[in-house]
Amino acid sequence: MTRTRVAVGLGEVLWDLLPAGKELGGAPANFAYGMGLLGHRGVVASRAGDDRLGAELRARLAQLGLDASRVQTDAAHATGTVRVRLDRDGQPEYEITEGAAWDFLEWTRAWQKLAAEADAVCFGSLAQRSAQSRATLRQFVAAARRTALRIFDVNLRQRFFSAEVLTISLRLANVAKLNEHELPVVMSELGLPFDHKDQASAAGLLRRAFNLKLVCVTRGERGSLLVTENDRDEHPGFSARVADSVGAGDAFTAALAHHMLAGSSLRVMNAAANRMGAWVASQSGATPAADSGVIGSVKEPYRRGAENAEKPNYGPR
Repeated sequence: MTRTRVAVGLGEVLWDLLPAGKELGGAPANFAYGMGLLGHRGVVASRAGDDRLGAELRARLAQLGLDASRVQTDAAHATGTVRVRLDRDGQPEYEITEGAAWDFLEWTRAWQKLAAEADAVCFGSLAQRSAQSRATLRQFVAAARRTALRIFDVNLRQRFFSAEVLTISLRLANVAKLNEHELPVVMSELGLPFDHKDQASAAGLLRRAFNLKLVCVTRGERGSLLVTENDRDEHPGFSARVADSVGAGDAFTAALAHHMLAGSSLRVMNAAANRMGAWVASQSGATPAADSGVIGSVKEPYRRGAENAEKPNYGPR
């Protein structure tokens, strides 16, 4: 059995304004929720306004079983919102409100204590669009223990990234996750060569350039590629009737983190992450109610005979 860990979703927290109504959003909350489903203490480290949407957001986090005690309150800026439009395939397009509360993250003693306690911290590029939040986020990740997972889930959004943000984030991280469309953009921004026919070589080059334990490249319904220093694994994905794909990538990241903390093989990790992502994509919204059958198969697949391989050495970081 995997012991309970402290898993922090760090960065933006907001409301996704979907065609069907308002849903809690932001990759940090989605990641923390996924880790909570898998038996860990999911903590959201973000900032919301002192307004009605902020009160509703905190209430929703509590309803989902998440620790919202590290969501800061901002009296001067409104709670973040994102207008989400879905295309015919259920893929989301985002219109992100600027100048939201989460653009003003503050480095506090409470956050310093949380950083020291964290077993896993997941952060992205969007929360670094403002200078203040960028500096605070970097302080938080740098303050995490050397043994903690520091996951840079790239999540490129609109124009809210730069070569500097990508470079410093990758230096702070020991795991990088990005999708197949982001991979060539990141390689180009960093001045690294990229062959569209060889994602594995690009992922390996990125891993070596930043001394990462793991690089993950997701391919939507076609699965994912995992690359470490000594191994690689490809999974074809699971078929699913897609309701919407909002939050599916964050659920994938949660399962990935869960199995890295458990020391699972790449094969088991990849299968579990794809199953978790496919399940969320088949549901409406990013935080669906737990399905005990799905969560059980994701959480401890070795009980079903899936874990046969040697446990991998992920490297020094």
